[in-house]
Amino acid sequence: MASTDSTKPASAAGETGPATVTLATATALAVADMIGIGVFTSLGFQVRDLPTGFSVVTLWTVGGIVALCGALSYAELATALPRSGGEYNFLSRIYHPALGFLAGWISATVGFAAPVALAAMAFGDYFAGVFPGAPKLWLALASVWGVTLVLLSGAKPGALFTNVATFLKVALIVGLIICGLAFGTRQPISFAPSASDLSYIVSAPFAIGLMYVMYSYSGWNAATYIADEIKDPARTLPPALVAGVIIVMVLYVALNAVFLYTTPMERLAGQLNVGLVAGEHIFGAGGGRIVGGLICFGLISAITAMMWIGPRVTMVMGEDLSALSFFAKKSAGGVPARALVLQLGVATFLLLTQSFERVLEFVQFGLLSCSLLAVIGVIVLRIRQPHLPRPFRVWAYPLTPIIFGVVTLFILVYLVREKPVQSLAGLALMATGLVVFALSPKRPIKNR
Repeated sequence: MASTDSTKPASAAGETGPATVTLATATALAVADMIGIGVFTSLGFQVRDLPTGFSVVTLWTVGGIVALCGALSYAELATALPRSGGEYNFLSRIYHPALGFLAGWISATVGFAAPVALAAMAFGDYFAGVFPGAPKLWLALASVWGVTLVLLSGAKPGALFTNVATFLKVALIVGLIICGLAFGTRQPISFAPSASDLSYIVSAPFAIGLMYVMYSYSGWNAATYIADEIKDPARTLPPALVAGVIIVMVLYVALNAVFLYTTPMERLAGQLNVGLVAGEHIFGAGGGRIVGGLICFGLISAITAMMWIGPRVTMVMGEDLSALSFFAKKSAGGVPARALVLQLGVATFLLLTQSFERVLEFVQFGLLSCSLLAVIGVIVLRIRQPHLPRPFRVWAYPLTPIIFGVVTLFILVYLVREKPVQSLAGLALMATGLVVFALSPKRPIKNR
């Protein structure tokens, strides 16, 4: 039976502590979580089948609009069902606690640890590109362990580190965009629409490219995972989610436009390290190192965001399930230290075994499914609980959640068709979560 309880669940009363996260930090967390390796790698595969500036810019714009639809939908859910945990909280209260546990199980096991390991390994690769001969694996491990030590020092130092790192990352990207326009050699490419662009936009390559663009935008929901730690979440969460997506969308569209503006398309086609290729064309022979350093810094910021968010999901699950109660406690500094160390251990294991890429492939199916169910939950909740207080209501309802749902469903269908083994593995992980949930004693949900 679906849960229709509209009361606020307990969040380990007395352990949550004062909310310290401001609007600026919540927005920075979303920006830091979104801007990772995707925007610096996917363009090379897009331009092979989308050979016009307008079609590529449209691709990144559409991806941003879909992410914005998701952020607006989550803003309504986060203010109507206030609690940390993201999809774990939403699905538990809209549908059934077992479904919420599935979402939390994925996040607590590999949902955040695998992207952390991937970003850390990319950090090692790019750092070695800037300083040849540097030990890639040790650099990857050092990045994750160093970030963890900063976060363990307390919630306030972690927030300060996130704010500063994200500000510098955005400033560096803006600087790269400005330098590209000021010093780059203009290529014979037009960003104005032409008659041929319509055929590209409705083509299969455009749809496939959108899947990878959406991965680059993943993280737009970051602030919902730490709702209990945000000051006045009813007022702060919606603008943080929306502002984060808009900032990243502007940066993504502008950065890809600059890459196309300064670098011959044939040089970008098929290249994984498009940032390095474009850097050489903007700044000369040593330009790749400049951009490589920029990417390294951006990856540290992304690792920080994911290492901050993931443990909060495990912590909230521990508040509801006795079997996971060990991870429910916070340190004196307001950090879920035990859950953070657990995620550090999983990420370290993935780095040492270098199995994170396979894990990341199969975990995407589960993560996308949970996001789809959460956004559809906006419509379900409107029907089931029309009088539930909603401090924020999604704009253009029901079109907004429908747009997100249709695009996400398309991506899921593509994943099942193109990567059936990984999709089945994702279902197996979810099934394992159901077993754990069934065997775990539950705590009664109390009102706050």
